[in-house]
Amino acid sequence: MFRHRATRPERIDTGDYTPKEYATFLREIRFINQRLGDRAALEKTLLVEIARLDLKEFSVLDVGAGTGELLGVIAEFARSNGRNARLVGLDLNELSINEVAAESLKFKEIVPVQGNALTLPFDDNTFDYAICSLFTHHLADEQIPVALGEMSRVARRGIVVIDLERSAAAWFLYQLFCLAYRISPLVRRDGSLSIRKGFTCREMIEIGNGANLGNILVQRHAPYRVVMSTFSVDKLLSDCRP
Repeated sequence: MFRHRATRPERIDTGDYTPKEYATFLREIRFINQRLGDRAALEKTLLVEIARLDLKEFSVLDVGAGTGELLGVIAEFARSNGRNARLVGLDLNELSINEVAAESLKFKEIVPVQGNALTLPFDDNTFDYAICSLFTHHLADEQIPVALGEMSRVARRGIVVIDLERSAAAWFLYQLFCLAYRISPLVRRDGSLSIRKGFTCREMIEIGNGANLGNILVQRHAPYRVVMSTFSVDKLLSDCRP
């Protein structure tokens, strides 16, 4: 069940949902990410890198931004450290763009843009960094290197890719979480499938190499995340080997 990556599309990708279901999806995804999300992975990669370089100004593109909450995390970091940030949240779904726009009401640094990750509507090196979180597993195998290539094209300093680590333990933990918090059927089923569509460290390294990315570092982060970055100065930090 977990040896090979699942390829069946999720309902959220096929459009097989009502507007009410999608609104519930966005609300519950925000709730789940607050408890099992990717803030820690972002803090230990991108934000550490920005602090290491002591960038007083920086820009970040979030591809497949969803609710835009990670951009809010970056904005909070920038404000607390006296840095100026330009943050763009890109998503194809109009309802997600509305969520990013709502986040921009709290953080003027955030700008929503509707667009396709496979053909980003930006010039080369428009941003310092490009990130995506829990996005690549929604793509077909042949689309992933295209999206990562586009992210690398528009980001002059590097990219961060955060996604799910495919494992039985992660799948069972998610079932318990959904039962405890009465998560809706759409989010429970799609989330379970998402874990089966996730990646191993080896697969993520192969994906980065296939996209011709340089200076790849792949690490595991709790809870059950695989994170690839392309700006690492110390590959000995990695607990994932080719």
